[in-house]
Amino acid sequence: MKKLTYTLLFASGLVFGQFFEKPESFTKQDTLKGSNTKFRNFWDVKKYELSVEPDFEQKSIKGSNKISFEIIKDISNPVFQIDLQQPMKADKIASNFPIADYKQDGDFIFINTKKNFKKGEKYTIDILYSGKPTIAKMPPWDGGWVFEKDENGNPWMSVADEGIGASVWLPTKDIWSDEPENGVIMKIITPKDLVGVGNGRLIDKKTDKDKNIFTWEVKNSINAYSIIPNIGKYVNFKDTYKGEKGTLDLDYWVLDYNLEKAKKQFQQVKPMLSAFEYWFGPYPFYEDSYKLVDSPYLGMEHQSNVAYGNRYMNGYLGNDLSGTGVGLNWDYIIIHESGHEWYANNITAKDQADMWVHEGFTMYSEVLFTEKYMDKKSADMYAQGIRKSISNDAPIIGKYGVRNEGSGDMYTKGASMLHTIRQVMNDDDKFRQILRGMNKDFYHQTVTTQQIENYISSHSGVDFSSVFDQYLRTVKIPTLEYSQNGSELKFRYTDVVKNLKLPIRIDGEQTISPTEEWQTVKLKKSTPVDFNKNYYIYYKKV
Repeated sequence: MKKLTYTLLFASGLVFGQFFEKPESFTKQDTLKGSNTKFRNFWDVKKYELSVEPDFEQKSIKGSNKISFEIIKDISNPVFQIDLQQPMKADKIASNFPIADYKQDGDFIFINTKKNFKKGEKYTIDILYSGKPTIAKMPPWDGGWVFEKDENGNPWMSVADEGIGASVWLPTKDIWSDEPENGVIMKIITPKDLVGVGNGRLIDKKTDKDKNIFTWEVKNSINAYSIIPNIGKYVNFKDTYKGEKGTLDLDYWVLDYNLEKAKKQFQQVKPMLSAFEYWFGPYPFYEDSYKLVDSPYLGMEHQSNVAYGNRYMNGYLGNDLSGTGVGLNWDYIIIHESGHEWYANNITAKDQADMWVHEGFTMYSEVLFTEKYMDKKSADMYAQGIRKSISNDAPIIGKYGVRNEGSGDMYTKGASMLHTIRQVMNDDDKFRQILRGMNKDFYHQTVTTQQIENYISSHSGVDFSSVFDQYLRTVKIPTLEYSQNGSELKFRYTDVVKNLKLPIRIDGEQTISPTEEWQTVKLKKSTPVDFNKNYYIYYKKV
């Protein structure tokens, strides 16, 4: 889709994902950004210790990042690639190992060394950076910094960088497959009358002349695009939730004039956590707390720092994406972006091409929340309703190794595929245990689509490989052609991958296994057949 189309969809409340032009060809720059190249594959990031200080008037930022890492294979005289997108600049680079020289080339810093590195050795690279970063035009769908003013005219600043990458402002190893497993320390430096909110827990606050310095700590691994500073006229209130791993601290940072609205709207957090812990297992970041933060854009799943901008309304900016009315019973951003704590932040795709793992499961979390919060009938209505926005314009898996996401259908089509798989399994307890097991077995890990496919097939005892091929890798939706003569039903599949194995239940109890060849079965009754609408397939009477 072109940007104009996305803009129109956004205006109607039906947009999903970030609106990036889909390139028809890719460059060396794309490969350097999206692949585990020879400049990246010999070292593993352990921790980021960074500072950031925005200047609202100049629309600029400055700061530092100390990158701690471990060598993972023996190598001689390697070149390190650090990502930092133009027009940001590295002002100074230092390390605790010999650097021959370094240069900034486009969106990358290449550090040449004259040293033999051994597996297991640990080092650091310190970078001072500054510049006027890319400004987001329509965050969070495009990436960049946000310099806005709140309703009272106070500066309100943050950044959205899931698609464009954290290196739009911060020098990092900007690839999804390498997260700093020892976490992050982030210092946010603000004017004295403003507050800086980051990920994890606030471990220190001090005042230096006319500035405040807020220090935040994340103890768990974290994807780089989740590392986000928020600066504004924030006030704080707290709560606790008794969950599966004990007491979870709930931390809310909202603009001062939103305090009373937030105290009311954020009451949805505990039912959300209860539902998601039931379906997915314990909240993955008890050590870092759960946090909602007022954001100058709609929302984003920043780990333990969930961006909230839904204007304290239920639905999606007051709209129901399913068109059924069900989605108006809860706040879309609280539910959806928090669901990402399990799928995106706990389980993270190694490559942006597999972003459906984030969005498909998380959009399905809306269905699961509805089922737990309301009832199964409402959940099924919602699952069926969201299909109307599926465009089937392109496969929902993108191109690997070039930071390319697939179709925006990854949200609704991904969720519809999972709902279909659930119907085939016909065992909700097993389905739930697969989701919980996935979050336990892939705890704080990066994964591939293939790993997710294999996990679901092996733990369900059903080979879903052809189903994944159908929905993830093609734009074809299975069509069941049928004719009925009394109690005799004749049927076949069209628009399917070869040997699609997708059995369906009819009349609530009888199962058929269509192929591309015509088959005939005897029904238990002669009334018109009742097809299960929870399968994402088309039915065509011929």
